[in-house]
Amino acid sequence: MKEVFQVHVKNSMGLHTRPATVIVKLLQNCKSSVHFTCRKETVNAKSVLGILMLAAPKNSKIIVTVDGGDAEQTKFKLIEAFENKFWEA
Repeated sequence: MKEVFQVHVKNSMGLHTRPATVIVKLLQNCKSSVHFTCRKETVNAKSVLGILMLAAPKNSKIIVTVDGGDAEQTKFKLIEAFENKFWEA
């Protein structure tokens, strides 16, 4: 199953190291492949370095592509993380 959806970076510092680490940990047990696309750059979302390479500032739009058996659950986990600003204080 394939899910393609858009999320917005809401936290003030954008996708820096802490949110990238939260995303990678969240996807650790995910069987699907997950990719983020921002400004024509596509990276593996299971890689902290990949996420950091996007250099996505606040208010960036990211297209997320999740492809695999647990795509729907992964989609909801990622949406929750972005909506809650990765639980930053």
